[in-house]
Amino acid sequence: MTAIARLKAYGGPVLLSYGFRPFFLFGALYAGLAVLAWLPMFNGRLELWTAFGPVDWHVHEMLYGFLPAVITGFLLTAIPNWTGRLPIQGKPLLALVVLWLAGRVAVTFSAEIGWLAAAVIDVSFLALVVAATAREVVAGSNWRNLKVVGMVALLLAGNIAFHVEAYVRGSAEYATRIGIAATVLLIAVIGGRIIPSFTRNWLARENPGRLPIPFARFDVAVILFSAVTLALWGVQPFGQTSAAALAVAGMLHLARLLRWAGDRTVRDRLVLILHVGYLFVPVGFLLTGAGAAGFITADAGIHAWMVGAAGIMTLAVMTRASLGHTGKALIASRATQAIYAAIVFAALARTGASLEPERELRLLDLAAFAWCAAFFGFAASFGPLLLGKQRRIRSAE
Repeated sequence: MTAIARLKAYGGPVLLSYGFRPFFLFGALYAGLAVLAWLPMFNGRLELWTAFGPVDWHVHEMLYGFLPAVITGFLLTAIPNWTGRLPIQGKPLLALVVLWLAGRVAVTFSAEIGWLAAAVIDVSFLALVVAATAREVVAGSNWRNLKVVGMVALLLAGNIAFHVEAYVRGSAEYATRIGIAATVLLIAVIGGRIIPSFTRNWLARENPGRLPIPFARFDVAVILFSAVTLALWGVQPFGQTSAAALAVAGMLHLARLLRWAGDRTVRDRLVLILHVGYLFVPVGFLLTGAGAAGFITADAGIHAWMVGAAGIMTLAVMTRASLGHTGKALIASRATQAIYAAIVFAALARTGASLEPERELRLLDLAAFAWCAAFFGFAASFGPLLLGKQRRIRSAE
């Protein structure tokens, strides 16, 4: 059974009362701001004071900047439910937020303060998150969730490797693949837990009939095969062996998704968007496999994973958790549905830009606009809830 989180009296700012509040809000704002900065950098109209090349800065801040904020917000909210222990709040939570913000500043100004100083500041955030979450999981004897902490530790290792590889080699290709692999595995593990569960709960209440198949040995096999495949891809991103393994993993994840009865959730957008987000996991595997075989550009699958799976799943989790943990009805408002439409469009446009080189620039602009609309839209629509101003969000009914 899931443990019930205990609460304690808290009289400080509402923003610091639970981990999802600051990290969802600031993570969403940074997701939009980082892409706004990236477009003029990509076109050569903006230079930052970073020791990274423009592409590496963009990759790092999406993979090791924005995503860890949302992951931390999720973990700091989920772990008290898993373990029954008190949530991290107040000054300790503020320290984590400040350290994350310091990392963003340090990376941006790393050419001025030095790559090593920037690296130490930046990686300290994830190191502290791993330590804090591991302590909570162990103290709560919630051993099965140590694998989630382990994947965040893999993300930490990738961040350390990114700084070192970028300094030594001038780019960070291997560390980028480590971070992508950790992200895909996190989505596979956490998505495999929450998607069938939320789907089953809604179907049992609103649409009786075929239900998701519970987590079983098949799911374990898919995740283990995916881990091996991603490790192979991390070392050998091109070649027939990697291509074949990626293709098989893609088909396995597609079969896994079909077992969850997502086709029966169209009326509940909060549940449906989780299935849509997870769909980009097998799509990413299949496109990355095609890229490994030389049939298409190598980055099409990467953007299906990162803009599609990661972008959609983060917003799906952020919107649902923000409603649930602020006492609001689990109903997707028109604004929420517009956020979902924008991020799905961004994923399709960004993946399409890699598949259609002659339309790349136009599709990149459209993808960036839609991405910013989605994340800034989340900040505008859900910001009042996260800040403790309990503005009513109208339902779509």
